Amino acid sequence: MKVLLVEDDASLREGMGEIIAELAEVREVATETEALEALRSERFDLVITDLRIAGREHGGREVLEAARRAQQAVAIVSAAAPDEVSRTLRPHVPDAVLVKPFQLDDIMTLVERFLALRRQAEGVAATGAPSPESAWTESQPGVLTSPAGPDASWLRVEPGRAFAWRSHSKGGEGVLLVEGDLEVAGERHTAPRYLFVGAGQAPEAHSRQGVLAITLALKG
Repeated sequence: MKVLLVEDDASLREGMGEIIAELAEVREVATETEALEALRSERFDLVITDLRIAGREHGGREVLEAARRAQQAVAIVSAAAPDEVSRTLRPHVPDAVLVKPFQLDDIMTLVERFLALRRQAEGVAATGAPSPESAWTESQPGVLTSPAGPDASWLRVEPGRAFAWRSHSKGGEGVLLVEGDLEVAGERHTAPRYLFVGAGQAPEAHSRQGVLAITLALKG
C-alpha cells in the first residue's frame, strides 16, 4: 500500500514521512511538479498534500484534481477549517482535511482510515462473490449489486454497459476491481486495481468487458 506525501517544509515532510512509513510505503515530494510526476507514474491509496505549496496559495488544488482524475483518495493539509478548505477547492471536495497544528496520532488515524478500507475490500474479495442470481439486485440496467457485509457490496456490470456512478457514502468509497475493466470519468482501469470514488463525485462509468468489483463506504 502506498501514500504520496506532498509537503514543501523539509522538516515537517521528514517527520510526517517517518510516521506514515510505519503503516505504508510512502513517497515524499516537495513541489507540485514532483507530485504531478509521481501521480503520472504510480498509483497511491492516499495522497496527502498541503493546500499551500512553495508559496502558491492553492498549489494543492492541481494535485487534488490530478489525483481525482485517476480516482485516488486525497487529504488536504491546511491551517484553515475543513469548511473553508472545501469552499476554496470547489467544485472538488477533498476526502479528508488534516488541520494544522496536528498531533502525531492525527496523522496515524488519517492514514489508517484509508488503508483499512482497502484491506477490508481485499478481505471481502477473498470470500468470493455470491453465485445464485437470486442474490443480485439490478440497480440500473445491466448493473447489479449484492450485499457483502456492513457498508460493503458486490458490484457486477454487464459488458458494454454505461452507467452513472451512485456512491453509497457522502464521504466517498473504495472500489476494488476483481475481474474485468471499468472506465471512470474517461480513464480506463483493469483488474486487479483499487480505486477511490471521492466525496462529491458522481462520475460516468463504462465497462467494455464487464466488471466484478467490491465497493466499500468510507467510515467516519
